[in-house]
Amino acid sequence: MPQHKNKTFATALALLLGGLGAHRFYLKGSTDRLGLLHVCSVPAAGLVYGLGHAPNPFYVLLPLIVSWLAGFVAALVFGLMPDEKWDARYNAGSGRRSQSHWLVILLVVLTMLVGTTTLIATISRLFDLIYTGGAYG
Repeated sequence: MPQHKNKTFATALALLLGGLGAHRFYLKGSTDRLGLLHVCSVPAAGLVYGLGHAPNPFYVLLPLIVSWLAGFVAALVFGLMPDEKWDARYNAGSGRRSQSHWLVILLVVLTMLVGTTTLIATISRLFDLIYTGGAYG
């Protein structure tokens, strides 16, 4: 019998450790390709740092930021998914039913706050660096 996957825990993992793929490993196991792609953002940041000649710190962090933004999207998808659909997708043979409470909604609101702030700041900084060479910061 497969293990029951908790929707609230998966949402929290995607919010807090989504940039490292923790939510993917929780749901799909340690060989999940997209989870490993999240993990690869760490060496990709090191590669940007190592190959660049004194690169801007923003460019070094950009692979991690993109990975974290994908984790925020996953947190929103998990948190807003109806319990019946969640059970059909992740708990098909567990024999238990999910019952989400107010905590998952709190996590979705927190994800929206952190995710949209990160996205807007990333777009702003990227445009600043591309179009002005970083004149505004």
